[in-house]
Amino acid sequence: MTGAAVDVGIVGGGLMGRELAAAIGRWAALEDHPVRPRLAAVCDTDPQVLSWFDRIDTVRLRTADYSELLADDGLDVLYLAVPHHLHERLYLDAVAAGKDFLGEKPFGIDLPAARRIVAAIEAREGLFVRCSSEMPYFPGAQLAYSDVRSGAVGPVIEARSSFLHSSDLDVRKRINWKRQSRFCGRAGVMADLGMHVLHVPLRLGWCPSSVYAVLQNLVPERPDASGALVPCDTIDNATLHCAVGAGGGFPLTLETKRIAPGEMNTWQLRALGMDGGVEFSTAAPKTVRRFRVRGGRQVWETLEVGSQSAFRTVTGGIFEFGFSDAILQMWAAFLAERAGALAGAFGCVTPREALTSHEVFDAALRSAETGRAEAV
Repeated sequence: MTGAAVDVGIVGGGLMGRELAAAIGRWAALEDHPVRPRLAAVCDTDPQVLSWFDRIDTVRLRTADYSELLADDGLDVLYLAVPHHLHERLYLDAVAAGKDFLGEKPFGIDLPAARRIVAAIEAREGLFVRCSSEMPYFPGAQLAYSDVRSGAVGPVIEARSSFLHSSDLDVRKRINWKRQSRFCGRAGVMADLGMHVLHVPLRLGWCPSSVYAVLQNLVPERPDASGALVPCDTIDNATLHCAVGAGGGFPLTLETKRIAPGEMNTWQLRALGMDGGVEFSTAAPKTVRRFRVRGGRQVWETLEVGSQSAFRTVTGGIFEFGFSDAILQMWAAFLAERAGALAGAFGCVTPREALTSHEVFDAALRSAETGRAEAV
């Protein structure tokens, strides 16, 4: 395999840390990528989590103390995948240590924390930092983004971006940190899923100027480990009606839902313009629907998009694309851009975009309190 060697360390070896390990293991599937990553270190406070990484021969350091990774000159890049309340201290420590990193969204538990993190990053010259958001790397999402960006839909009339789970539909499901505001923040599901729905709109220049929010805490109590009911004080579902552009612009609806009956882990984008439209859902990963007017008739056509995304792989284009493929593509984008070789491909979320997402969430929280649209 060609490419410059990069040693990677993980802080937080849970689900997403394991996904990164798997993505690095599949790196040879990428064609002509300029970087060759190697997983070299893992930090987690749970010994059982650390033991999972025993299967990876390249891991030379397993520790419960992340300062060991920050002090390790042999590590080039870190993946910081910890709960939201731990973001600020860990991210600021990584910045102070001069470590490039990909951080999990939402870059801090709230807007003030995000501001401090981004200010520190921007003050540290030469540091390369991005925020995690993998869902827009589905090939259909890339096609939909390119269709809008090319101007093919014309002036935008309306748009919708959604991320819909059914993960909390079972009211008997045990509570975890994402369902407690002291760990995940008052923004709740917006903090957890909101960067996914804002990544493409912000990259298209669709920055909301105002937000009217409908926020729902549908399950106020959940069982703890002992079975006793305890407060579940986070927002389960959030629907944000946003205005984009001057003079009213166009409406952009942002949906983040943990309780969306009929869905599993569905990312959707829809945009309609004066000249056409486009929509994609990961529920139908091989197809994109595109709207055009032909001969005076309105036509919705279905395009088969196959498996290829931002970075070409050995996988045949006829095959289906999945979540693990999106993780591989996101990391390919991160490491390519860090190497100065993004070459026009779709890039990861920037720190400034992560901060903008917090500004939108903050306006939504204010809107829920006042019952009116709030400025971003």
